Formats: sequence, structure tokens, C-alpha cells
Amino acid sequence: MGSPKQLEQLLFHELGLQGTKRTRTGYSTDASVLEELRDKHPAVGLILEHRQISKLKGTYVDALPSLVGADGRLHTTYQQAVAATGRLSSIDPNLQNIPIRSALGRRIRRAFVAAPGQLLLGADYSQQELRILAHVSGDPGLKADFAAHSDIHLAAAARVLGVAAEDVTPRVRSVAKMINYGIAYGLSDFGLADRLRIPREEAQRFIADYFTAYPGIRRYMVEIRMLARDQGFVTTLLGRRRYLPELTARNGALRSAGERMAINMPIQGTAADGMKIAMIRLDAAIRERGLRSRILLQVHDELVFETDEEELPALAALATEVMESALPLDPPLEVALKVGTDWENMDRYLRGDDESWRRVPKSAVDVAREEAEEAVAEPLTA
Repeated sequence: MGSPKQLEQLLFHELGLQGTKRTRTGYSTDASVLEELRDKHPAVGLILEHRQISKLKGTYVDALPSLVGADGRLHTTYQQAVAATGRLSSIDPNLQNIPIRSALGRRIRRAFVAAPGQLLLGADYSQQELRILAHVSGDPGLKADFAAHSDIHLAAAARVLGVAAEDVTPRVRSVAKMINYGIAYGLSDFGLADRLRIPREEAQRFIADYFTAYPGIRRYMVEIRMLARDQGFVTTLLGRRRYLPELTARNGALRSAGERMAINMPIQGTAADGMKIAMIRLDAAIRERGLRSRILLQVHDELVFETDEEELPALAALATEVMESALPLDPPLEVALKVGTDWENMDRYLRGDDESWRRVPKSAVDVAREEAEEAVAEPLTA
């Protein structure tokens, strides 16, 4: 299983499957190739499952327990100035990379538990970067979808894929989510076709229909690329610059990468700025109020707190207020909360019209969406 050469021999010689990608030494057996072959022979699915289990075991199950400190906790180190967009990165160990995209991977999160008598509160920005995109592009359709409190990916399915809202399945919504994020970050028709495993012509049609539905986004992408070429840098909404020498490279691939960075930086960089503002303000507010609760972890657009039942409602209200006011956007930021004793099994935590809070267990719809998203990977950002 661990030998690419032996795997090539098994798949393409003994089983007679057709290779789709060549390397200098033969046919490739990387994950993208195996996904293409999954339906061709039952052995391929077993190989992919074995790879996933081996990765989870080696990277998390075997490695993390040895890193637990004398206090029974894992301690990570955050780096402020490694990611060019300004995002925090986590090392030794990387706690921003704990699996969430597969059912098996999510089980790793069960090992991350609150101290006895304590709870974990997760506060997650809802479509933070798409809201920033709506703000910077001014696209009326995207802003209207947010103003209507629509499920933004369901709305995209209706606008771009032509599927009536009542007919949108979790799988279709996941495809729309990929299109929303992928195109917003400059994903090409080739890249979208590869991610969705569809013909390139169909991906081209999706992109054309997306820009017809959201013309302000296309205008923003054209204008920000021109601005970046003219001045050599782009900025976040708060004025932080990223210089882009790639835009003047002789190599076409480098120039294309620079253009994707020009589109991505104002969005992802602004999101990073906003999260850091929220963290600073929250830490100060928690101390000022004399709360026992504290921030445990930051995972890009999510904060994880440790609290107790008594302080939970106050912390939930505080986190919501501070995080949603970190950046003045149109459409405004929104935060979704969840609570539990471990990082996987968490209920939604909702505030009612009377300002009281209640726990709502994960619904069948939530589970179906998670399962659908296993088949449609998140797009990579520049």
C-alpha cells in the first residue's frame, strides 16, 4: 500500500485499469488519480480508505498523545507573520489542521475535551470571506442574498445552477459552495472541473453563469487585478499591504498566481485582520468582566473557548457582540455558536427573541450536509 511502484503494478498491470497521469517513472497513483478510478474497481476504494486511516493514525492518533504536557493539555505555537495574507498559523503541533471534512477524520476531534466541569464554546464566523467579498465588490445580488438571510450556497445553487430552492439537495448545495468559494478566489475552469470532477466545458458554463448572476464580482476581479499591476500591491480594508512581484514575472504561471493573490489578499487578509481585532477585544473584555472563561484556540474563522455552565450565556453574548462588530461591513458579519464537552459532539447554541439561550442538537439536515461535503473538497485559497 505504501509503495507507489507496487501500487502501479497492481492497478495498471494486474487489474488492467487505465492510467490517467504519467510521471517520469510511470503512471501516477496520487489521490486525484485514485479518485478518478474509484468506480472502476472495488480495490481502489479500499486503497483510498487505507490511505486515509494511515494518515489519521500516523499524524494524529499516534503523534498527538506524546505531545500532551504535564498539565494534560496540548499547547500550540501561533505564528503571526508566516502566512502572507496575515492569517495566524499553528505549529508544534498544528492545531488548525485537525480534520473536519470527513466523518472518520472528525472523530479525531472527540479527543479534544473540556476540563472536568467545563464546556467548549465554538464561535464561528458564518461565510466571513463571502461577506467581505460582497462588501468590497458591492455586488447587489450577493448583498441581497445576505440581506434576505438566505443560505448563501442554496441561493447560489438557485442563481447559478438553476435549481429551485426546494429541490436543492445537500450534494447540489456542496457543489454551489465550491463554485462560490472557488470562483471568488480566481479558480480557473480547469481547476473547477478538476475539483468537481466534471467536464471542462461544464465548468466554463458554471463560471459564465456565476458572473452573469453576480456581475459585481467579475468587475471587482478585473479592477483589483488592474490596480495590483499598476501599483504593485494590494491592501486589506484596514490598509495592510501585500506586494506582488509575481505580477511582473516573465513566467506566465507565476503571473497567474500573482493575479489570484491580488483577488484573494483583500478578502482573506481582511478576514485575518478582523479575527485578530476580535481576539484582542475579547481577551480584554473577558478580563474586564472578571470571567473565568478563556480563549483556547483560533482556527482561522473560529474561536474555541473553555467556559462553564454558569458563564456560558454571558460568554456567548459577549463573543457574538465583539466578533460581529470587529469589522463594519455591508452585509454585516454573523457568528454561529456551538457548545459541547468535546470538539466534535457540539450542539448549536441559539439566542431566542427573549434573549435566552438554548442548545439545539445537530439535525438530520446538518448531518446530510456534512456527508455531502466529504465528496466536494474545500477550494484552496491563494
